[in-house]
Amino acid sequence: MTVRKPEDFRRIVVKIGSALLVDGASGKLKAEWLAGLADDVAALAKGGRDLLVVSSGAIALGRRILGLPRGPLRLEEGQASAAVGQIALAHAWTEALGARGLTAGQILLTLTDTEERRRYLNARATITTLLKLKAVPVINENDTVATAEIRYGDNDRLAARVASMMGADLLILLSDVDGLYAAPPATNPGAAFIPVVERVTAEVEAMAGSAGSELSSGGMLTKVEAGRIATTAGATMVIASGKRANPIAAISHGERCTWFLAEGKPGTARKKWISGHLETPGAVKIDAGAVKALRAGKSLLPAGVTGVEGSFQRGDAVVIRGPDGAEIGRGLVAYDLADAERIAGRNSGQIEAILGYAGRAEMIHRDDMVLRGE
Repeated sequence: MTVRKPEDFRRIVVKIGSALLVDGASGKLKAEWLAGLADDVAALAKGGRDLLVVSSGAIALGRRILGLPRGPLRLEEGQASAAVGQIALAHAWTEALGARGLTAGQILLTLTDTEERRRYLNARATITTLLKLKAVPVINENDTVATAEIRYGDNDRLAARVASMMGADLLILLSDVDGLYAAPPATNPGAAFIPVVERVTAEVEAMAGSAGSELSSGGMLTKVEAGRIATTAGATMVIASGKRANPIAAISHGERCTWFLAEGKPGTARKKWISGHLETPGAVKIDAGAVKALRAGKSLLPAGVTGVEGSFQRGDAVVIRGPDGAEIGRGLVAYDLADAERIAGRNSGQIEAILGYAGRAEMIHRDDMVLRGE
């Protein structure tokens, strides 16, 4: 493999753990380290890349502010710490990125926001808009309300799902180790370093330990699991040490790290997901003009829809049929059946007047669509 650099990629998700961002002894933010990382983010953004940050640290910061002792927290104490710490974390990112001409946008997610199709579409639309406006989404799990049943539990897997959801082609996991070893280096000092993982197999998973630091909820095992999620979705992933100053620049300069190779491209993986792995509870029928527009790479607007059928909800995968009833493709519909029926054949500018709310201009966005033959 020719080792690539972060600047070779188009859309990059960077995950930072609590142990890197917050000093374990004092519970205070590592401001100097954050400044170096912000320099790296700003340099990539200046080069035209889309940057998304998945940042832990809210609970670690909040517990110090609230004066809670070190050690395990009860659920309600962790949620209270997150509520206080999230403000401090957002402020730190706002100042660090703002000093470099970048705008930070806070996004708090729970498991259901990336797993339920309706909430998935809402989250993706918000983040997409932030990126279009050249802001940097700073994402964290919403630990103020998350419980064991509805949470990721670690930001490695959350970052991988964000990378998948947003079509990122690179996920950077900054860790307290510089990559994957054949066995946990803490207990096996002579373990061989693994520079490249072509595919996440059971053997690769067996190499990972599961224990994290006191501040971190994840370990190498969750990073390998994140690698499986990200690479299956078409993103390359790299595990690198975050203990260095300017850790992303260090990757570009050839410092040791482990690369997990993508299985195809993000767009290809997403198309496979839409076309082959979702049920289709309904269909939309379109006219010849709409067929031509879709073939030219356009989104499906309500004006081109001649009818709907089935029983679908917003976010469901539906079949797109041409005037002769033949399947043109499939896509994630932006409206429930009842609302889709009301706006079918109408101009997008009429949607608010018809439905009473300002819905999306597209019935199915091109990013949420795959046509036959693609």
